[in-house]
This record gives sequence, structure tokens and C-alpha cells, in this order.
Amino acid sequence: MEKEEYPYLSKVSSPADVKAMDADQLSGLVADIRKALLLKLSRHGGHVGPNLGMVEATIALHRVFNSPADKLVWDVSHQSYTHKMLTGRALAFMSPEHYDDVTGYTCPWENEHDLFEIGHTSTSVALATGLAKARDLAGGHNNVIAIIGDGSLSGGEAYEGLNMAAELGTNIIIVVNDNEMSIAENHGGYINNLNLLRATQGKAECNMFKAMGFDYLYVEQGNDIAALTAAFQQVKDTPKPTVVHIHTLKGKGYEPAEQRKEEFHWHMPWNLATGRSDDDGDSENYSDITASFLLGAMKRDPKLVAISAAVPTMMGFTPERRAEAGKQYVDVGIAEAEAVAMSSGLAKAGAHPVFCTASSFFQRTYDQLSQDVCINRSPATFIVAAGTVLGMNDVTHLGFFDIPLISNIPNMVYLAPTTVEEYLAMLQWSINQNKDPVAIKLPGGPVRHSQGKVQTDYSRLNQYEATRRGSRVALLGLGTFHHLATEVADALKQQLGVEATVVNPRYITGLDTAMLDSLKAGHQVVVTIEDGQLDGGFGEKIARYYGPTAVRVLNYGLKKEFVDRYDYAAMLSDSRLTAPQITADVVSLLNE
Repeated sequence: MEKEEYPYLSKVSSPADVKAMDADQLSGLVADIRKALLLKLSRHGGHVGPNLGMVEATIALHRVFNSPADKLVWDVSHQSYTHKMLTGRALAFMSPEHYDDVTGYTCPWENEHDLFEIGHTSTSVALATGLAKARDLAGGHNNVIAIIGDGSLSGGEAYEGLNMAAELGTNIIIVVNDNEMSIAENHGGYINNLNLLRATQGKAECNMFKAMGFDYLYVEQGNDIAALTAAFQQVKDTPKPTVVHIHTLKGKGYEPAEQRKEEFHWHMPWNLATGRSDDDGDSENYSDITASFLLGAMKRDPKLVAISAAVPTMMGFTPERRAEAGKQYVDVGIAEAEAVAMSSGLAKAGAHPVFCTASSFFQRTYDQLSQDVCINRSPATFIVAAGTVLGMNDVTHLGFFDIPLISNIPNMVYLAPTTVEEYLAMLQWSINQNKDPVAIKLPGGPVRHSQGKVQTDYSRLNQYEATRRGSRVALLGLGTFHHLATEVADALKQQLGVEATVVNPRYITGLDTAMLDSLKAGHQVVVTIEDGQLDGGFGEKIARYYGPTAVRVLNYGLKKEFVDRYDYAAMLSDSRLTAPQITADVVSLLNE
């Protein structure tokens, strides 16, 4: 691979170097940064549009403010790549062999200019209020700047932060990056005011920020370093809470990203010349499967409502599918708590809501799942996507904490399908029933299909299915890892001649005590295998049940730990989640 030249970016090792540049050098720096972003992201994948749109604003921030004395807090931080380049980490964007030296988000363990590890949205203003209060208590005078954009104002924590920032009445500068987009299109009433403020160049009398008590400054040229620098200089060291509203272009400088903003919010590696991925995109996946099923079900059921929280393609709802669904599709913006509470209201009123989002985003909804849904026993359906060790591996987006989180809420029915057919049967049953809140954990790894018929009625709760009958060893393979249980059973037969029992538990939230009792006869070892954290997980419930008996129990799953950008094969091996390792452990136990 030919080595690329970056005559301006290569000279930047700290914000001081940016401050020393003249207008021509800054223009060259902008070109270098966009070149580095596009080459790295097209080869490596990552957040494209958010970072391309914030190049000039980031340069202006570092020309005016004095990080790390002045505190920059990046909301979500998926627009912080330029910030990383300007704070001593440019090599990780210029040199392919160093691409993985930095994370995709701000990271205080990397650099003193990063204050928080942030990967979820709407948090920057709230975090900034804490920094400002601590500064004031210590008698400090530095600036605290929160950068928020990409629809993050739709999140409830953003409003809580704004409320407190206004209440503090001190130096907090909130840079609202208004690129007229969220991940997909913007949703929520607040965008009406942003639209008005843009249309009037910030002069409209109706101004939600001023109404809350903020000083306000509008910058139409949000991709112009000179205009941004002047604006930031104007508000630097202000004694009041202040909003600087900048109008930027998401994806700026790369036409495919400017034209296809939703697609290029985050992108796997693609062909930079064509703007298209090299793969054909025809591989089977649960997003498309879910969307196709729900669109068909909507035609039969006018009360069915599909709900997204700003990530519509998580459930396969492309712009074309959203249009097809019409009023039976709702995007609440980046507001997962609202989605869950709205689902409860819809269900109570006789509608059939289905809300789908990522496992790590469901963490933001625990109170609503517990209080709004489960205490009220609202029969809503929740699809937990990317809830797997085989999914996203950034520390902020780990998907294997959902079993302890969701399965221990009373009245919740949490189901773990093993195949497409089982998933769709569970989904249809959940939509049809009107008794229980139901969550469904999508399997991780390759999409698998059932060889025969699957059960269609899951109303008799906590009934496991024995997919093989044997003796001595029982293998309970939950969801994703049912196939792994089958592989271990095959290995035990080959090595020891043991015909093991294999069980598909299906229900994460309860015990099939009748089956568990039946396994006591003729089984020495019971093995649980789950795609999630062991502490508080499914296997612990099984082990506790067998505690007073002679049955030996082995639990396989993930450790309770935060890990970042792990290697999938190494993670499985370290957790002994491979067929040879589990087989060896079982053989050792049988031979004791």
C-alpha cells in the first residue's frame, strides 16, 4: 500500500500547533484531515458523516480554547476523530498499521484531552454540569464546553442537563451541532424550533434556549473556520450558560456521504471511489428478517406498531420500508426510555407495539421496563438486537449484559430463540397475546434455520424443549449457543460413547422445574451455555436449583467485566466457550 502524504496534519502534535497556523495552512490541514478520515474509514469502518461534518468546528474549538485546561465534552463522541488527530493521535489516522491504536470514541486512558469514555448519546451537557460545579467549588475559571449534535437533543438526559446548566448560571458553553440529521432523519418537536432558528439566522423570537435562560449565538457557516473561531472567541470565558448553535453539513467533503447521510452515519469498509460496499449485501440477517415479517404482519393487523429509537435499520426499516409502514411505524428519536414507556401506553390501549433496539441501549430503559411496563403488566414486545458476544465489541456498546438486566424483572417473559423460525414464531405469539410483557433476544453469529416444525404457542411459560434425549450429561444451550451444546454432545459421543441430553431452554426468565427434576435421574452433570454475563445470568439459576442435590453443574458464559475491541475468537476461548474446551471439562468431571 502506497504511503500517503499529509504535509499539514503530520506537523500537528498538539492544539498549540493548530493555534500557530495561518489561514492557508489551516486550509491544508482541513484537506489532510478529510483525506485521512476517508482513507481510514473506507478501509477500517467507523463513523463517517458525523466526523466529516465536524472538521472545521473542531479546529476552531482548539484554536480558541485551551484544552485540557478548558474541558471539552463530546456527546456520543462519534464525532471526535478530528479532536483525536489534533491532540497527538494523528498517526492512528494516517498510518494503517496504527489504525487500531485508538478507539472510536473519546477515551481518557488514551489522552489527557479526553475526559470521559462516551459511546451513548445525550450525556455531554449533564457531564459538563458536574465539571462546571466542581470548578466553581474550587474557585477555578476554565471554560467547560459540551458539544452535542446528531439528534442527541431528543434524549431526555440532554434536557435534564440543559435544565441544570441554566440553573447553575455559570460558564457552560454548549455547542449545538445542527446538521439537520440524527442517525436517520430527525424526529421530535424540538426540531421545529431548530428549523425556525436556522431559517431566521438565529433571530426568531421563539428560541427554546433563550426561554430556558441561555445566552445564544447562531453561526450559519458551521463549516467555516473563520466564522466559528470568531463565535467561539466571543463566548470564551463567558460567566453565563451559553449556547452556540452551528449549522453544519453531515458528511461534508465526500459526495456519497453528503447525499446518503443515513447510510454514511456509520459504515463498514467500502470502495472509496464508488461510494459502495464491495460485498453484495445479500447475506441473510435478522434486521431484514424482522422488517419483512413486521411489514407483512402490519397488513393483517392495523394495531401493530413498529417503534425505533433513531436506529431504524436495527430492525431493517430502511427509508423505503418506513414509507411502506406509514403510520404503523414510529421513530421516537434518540429516546429509548420514551420508546419503552410509549410501548406500555400503546399496549394498555389495545395496540400491539414492537420496539427493537440494541442490547446496550436497553440499559437506558431499566426504570421504564420495570415501572412502566412490568409492574403494569403491559403486553408489549421488545426485540433485543446485538445482545451477543458476537456483536459490537466497543466497550461502550457491549451486548452481553442484557440477561441479568432484563430477565430478573418480575412479570417479564424473556425468550431466547435458536433459529429464524423459532424467532418468528415467538414474535408472532408475543404480538397476538395480551397477558405478559415479552422480550426476545436475537441470536448472535450466523443465521440458523430449523430443520422441522417449531412450537407456535409459548403461553405455558418456562417449558424447555429437549432436542436430544440421553443420559449422564445434560447440555442446556440457550439461544445463540444451542448449536454449541449440540457440538459438545457430538464430541462426547465420539470420545466417550456418551449420548448426552440436549435442551433448548427457550425461556430465560424462569425454570422448567419438571424437566430439571427429571434430569436428576440418570444425569451426573448439567451444563449451561449462555451468550451473556454469568453473574446474575441464566446458568446461576440452574446451579442454584441443583445446589442441594448430587448433580454437578458447569456454567459457561462471559465474565463480569468491561472489555474493549476484543478479538472474538480469543474472547470465546478465554471464556471456554468452545466445543473442545467444554467437552474437556465435562470429560474431566465424569472421570473424577
